Amino acid sequence: MSSSRRPTARRSRAAVLDSSDDDPIGRSGPKAYHRSRSGCFTCRLRRKKCDETRPFCQSCATYALKCVYRPPQWWATNEQRGGQRERIKGRIRQTKVMEKNCSLREYVNKIKALCEEDPATSSFGISQAMLPEPNPFAISAQGPYQRSASIPGALIGLPIEPKPEPPALPAPIIPFDINIGSGQQMFLNNNPLQNNLALSEFGTMNLAMPTPPLASNEWFANNYNPLQPFDPINLQGGFAYPNRSLSTCLQTMMPVEEKDRHLVEHFLDNFMLLIFPIVDAHQAGPARIREVFGLMQNNRAFFHCCLSVGAIHLKSSMGMEDQMDHDIMQHRYDAMSQLCRHLNKKSGYMQVIDASLALILFHCSLGEPDDYLPDVPWTSHFQGVSHLVKKLNHAPSQFNVSLIAWIDIIAATMEGATPLFSHTYRTKHLSGHTSGLQQLMGCDDRVMYLISEITCLESLRLEGLVDDMAILSHVTALTRQLDWTEPVDPRLEVPFTSGGAVVPERLTKIITALYRIAARLYLYSLLPSVDYNDLAITTWLDTMVEILKYIPAGSSGFDRCLVWPLFIAGALASPFSNFRRVLTERVVALGYLGKLGSFGKMYRVLKEVWRESGGLVPPTGDEDDSHDAAEDPDFPINTDGLIITWQLEDPPQEPERTEVPELRQVHWRDVMKRNKWNFLLL
Repeated sequence: MSSSRRPTARRSRAAVLDSSDDDPIGRSGPKAYHRSRSGCFTCRLRRKKCDETRPFCQSCATYALKCVYRPPQWWATNEQRGGQRERIKGRIRQTKVMEKNCSLREYVNKIKALCEEDPATSSFGISQAMLPEPNPFAISAQGPYQRSASIPGALIGLPIEPKPEPPALPAPIIPFDINIGSGQQMFLNNNPLQNNLALSEFGTMNLAMPTPPLASNEWFANNYNPLQPFDPINLQGGFAYPNRSLSTCLQTMMPVEEKDRHLVEHFLDNFMLLIFPIVDAHQAGPARIREVFGLMQNNRAFFHCCLSVGAIHLKSSMGMEDQMDHDIMQHRYDAMSQLCRHLNKKSGYMQVIDASLALILFHCSLGEPDDYLPDVPWTSHFQGVSHLVKKLNHAPSQFNVSLIAWIDIIAATMEGATPLFSHTYRTKHLSGHTSGLQQLMGCDDRVMYLISEITCLESLRLEGLVDDMAILSHVTALTRQLDWTEPVDPRLEVPFTSGGAVVPERLTKIITALYRIAARLYLYSLLPSVDYNDLAITTWLDTMVEILKYIPAGSSGFDRCLVWPLFIAGALASPFSNFRRVLTERVVALGYLGKLGSFGKMYRVLKEVWRESGGLVPPTGDEDDSHDAAEDPDFPINTDGLIITWQLEDPPQEPERTEVPELRQVHWRDVMKRNKWNFLLL
């Protein structure tokens, strides 16, 4: 008996020694570690080691795979896991092939080389722009904004003659200078300061009244490429959406491969209804549709951009995991390859501009806050656009002028820098010329020009080129200019007729009012030692809440057009402000659209700002509310896809002590830098 037991004991000891090889400290072998049960499910499916970095582990980030730490849908059965494993293998093969082509990296490098190129060697000069109106961006092409003036240029146009007081608003706004004062004194933290800088030093030229907005038929009149006859659209009555879809019209105009047909159809029939709501309100479709169809026909980079966006929207709207990732990346790389070809040939710059602007705008309309797929940042796209505009031998289309101005001004507020074409906006503001911004995004051009000037002032402040007294003077002057944009009739009306049709004049008046308040908040935040509980800030936020009541919440409203004003207001809203609750309710009303594009990114940043400031974040009843718990390494994760049963502890016998959270002011830009968020919140 003893002899028969001895081999068994030897085998058991050998098994113990063999199992020690699985220890990561031991010898290398087929299994050199104990696989973690808290790693991401993608690594578990691939049987790879996971470093458990949140939100993306290194292994998933290397191959642009979706990294999930909660049980995904495909984890339920072995059959679903097998299908997901094959999709992951295909994505890895695609990533390796595309890395060899280096389309994304090559495009970024070419943009950098373009930015470093000497303007004297450009193939086209700005003076060659021979269209009836000179190149609207030629003014600032000679160099960056000159900071030697040390004051924003909009102060030159400070109105001297007093403006008649308009009637009171339904929800009255406290005058901006409540803590700044007027006349000979200004106030800093309620302490009087002597006003040593007379506003008359900034100039004596009266502000020119702006010219009337361009008619809707003028706005698209300057397209760079003539389009072919377009029969499916009735130019008198607009496009008949109920009778015929946009995708069926495109089939008669250009051939589309069968494998891409569903992406084209989804882009035209679904996404096209989301990207230009203000343009749609001003005109019933034909000009916009003709423009997009023409670009899809004649610009392959734009075409692949549309297909990639169609795949993204299909993935988001249908709640897919990563089934569309292959199509998204394939067309994204194809678009970049087409752009690289144009840059290599040093021709087709207008096509590069059109495609680059589409890549920026579409991603702002649809991109997710945590996009794990590789992409070119919007900053690179816009750098290329800003430099290529100076190389054109003619002016861009009016639509592109409006889009570039919109991106430039909002991008400058994101980075705290001077807009690239700030001098152009300053000149247009003083001469009363519009850029078509009101027809594109709903805000009066004059207010957008003043936001550009406020950004110039912030840039000077961040660089230490102005002291506190100068900031106070500039804030006072810019405040008066914002007052100058107030309408004579401040009454607001619901922007819909009794039949449900949108009244564009009412809508743009509401949007302009919200942008104007956001501009005041943005300007006020530049004051030294600003307090978010200040009476002026709380009153403006309450007024914004009242104005939002004119716009219905949900997908039938226009909240996705108000990303920037909602963001500025939310960033300055104290934990006790009613604005936080109202904004959260409107996010919930949007459904899945509230998670996409700039709107979803805006709310993501605001939640982090509110969390770091010590206040409570209003719950939305969504999975994202448990984001912090999911990123906690100690958070229990179900490895088998089963429901976790939480065991609540018995309540303490002693009465609970409610701890008041420590409240502090957190700047949203610091939060974005810490989280490495490079968002453009259009």
